[in-house]
Amino acid sequence: MKKSVFLLLLSAFFVSSYATIPVPPKKDNDNKYLIHLLVQTRDSVLQAVNGLSDAQLTYKPAPDRWSVIECVEHIMKTEKIFWNMEQQAVNQPANPEKRKDIKVTDEMIEKGVEDRSHKAKAPDMLVPTHEYSSNAALIKAFTDQRNQLISYLENTKDNLRDHVTELPVFGTADAYQILLMDAAHTNRHTQQLREVMASPGFPK
Repeated sequence: MKKSVFLLLLSAFFVSSYATIPVPPKKDNDNKYLIHLLVQTRDSVLQAVNGLSDAQLTYKPAPDRWSVIECVEHIMKTEKIFWNMEQQAVNQPANPEKRKDIKVTDEMIEKGVEDRSHKAKAPDMLVPTHEYSSNAALIKAFTDQRNQLISYLENTKDNLRDHVTELPVFGTADAYQILLMDAAHTNRHTQQLREVMASPGFPK
């Protein structure tokens, strides 16, 4: 089930062009760049929702479009999938000899996932279900989950680049790239929620 969901995600998001956010240079075996992206995209979400009323958080520009809070819930649900896939990869023996088989670059991942010019329909299990008792509880859950992921990257002894796996659509990729997809996906939907906030009917 998780692999089929992942296939749908990658098929939907992998396109060819996007101007990436300026960030510090990265090193192949250094988690600092990835941590930077996860912190940056976490803060972008929190800055966007800070101070919004429940009416603003739940406003939908159209019946078939998500609200701001639904975008946040989708980000969180999808992150669980990415993190699970990354953990499956690092729990297997390191196989750096397979790095030569990786064809997709980090830049291709960032550009493909972040590009909002290509619209996609989320798999049913990643559609928001309003399962939290309040909007504040959902935002806290997103923050806590992201902080746990950042803490993991700050403390892990695993070299994510040395754990190579096979993914639908992309083919061969490493564990680092899986979490790079998560950061890029967060940016994609932060753009979406800001589009909602910029819509003419957004509550004042």
